[in-house]
Amino acid sequence: MTLIDTNRLVIRKITEQDFHFIFRLLNEPSWIKYIGDKGIKTETDAKNYIQTGPLQMYKDFGFGLFLVTLKENAVPIGLCGLIKRPSLENIDLGYAFLPEYTGKGYAFEATKAVIQYGKEQLSIDKIVAITTIDNLNSEKVLLKLGFSFDSLIKENNASEELKLFTMVL
Repeated sequence: MTLIDTNRLVIRKITEQDFHFIFRLLNEPSWIKYIGDKGIKTETDAKNYIQTGPLQMYKDFGFGLFLVTLKENAVPIGLCGLIKRPSLENIDLGYAFLPEYTGKGYAFEATKAVIQYGKEQLSIDKIVAITTIDNLNSEKVLLKLGFSFDSLIKENNASEELKLFTMVL
């Protein structure tokens, strides 16, 4: 079921059938470096992640991380969506793409569409995003979207500081 349609992408809710893609993406070195190791070591772990992560967030909030696919062939290339973290006051924009699809404008296209969806369909008036200090590519996307650097934060008593960006819609 298509949730959002852009020029090159289809963005839809994740289903349990997407576990192969989730397994691959969450084990990419870039995911582990910039987002963290979620402990997805088996296909069963990937299915459990889908159940307790995106599917649970859809039930609780009506939104979550969505699957991003190429419009031309339905190949999954990444995740992009809205997340409600207990540690953040506002809804958080999250995204990650397979390495072979970075640098092609897909992250910008998907995040822009998801922000518009949040504003128009969910009546969100402020959105935040967090990045690691060294994730300069994500920072560039956020600044291009119109986010502003807000502050350095520590999430969940972590030792590593994260950059918090904010955008008023």
